[in-house]
Amino acid sequence: MVQPLPKLTGKQARYLRSIGHSLKPLLLVGKSGITENFIKQVRSSLETHELIKVKLGKTSETGMDDAISQLVDKVPCQLAQSIGKTLLLYKANEENPKITLPE
Repeated sequence: MVQPLPKLTGKQARYLRSIGHSLKPLLLVGKSGITENFIKQVRSSLETHELIKVKLGKTSETGMDDAISQLVDKVPCQLAQSIGKTLLLYKANEENPKITLPE
């Protein structure tokens, strides 16, 4: 298992939420749940965008808490927000960062 990333501070999470407010969900967790292929898609999207929204579909049998723990552990990434059926995930791109977090 990959080491989890450090937890975001309150100030950092607020900053990411302000950026993520206008974003549309890029990925949808469907009936098949969170598969290895879905995790690869999340990793790829985070490499490109650093901040993405993931939505749990109506047909998804995956619960919100289960989805959060699986994605945070397996991707790994940081949870900036979860509202309803939508997650806001963040992972810094070490090579070419687009988002600079406040201290």
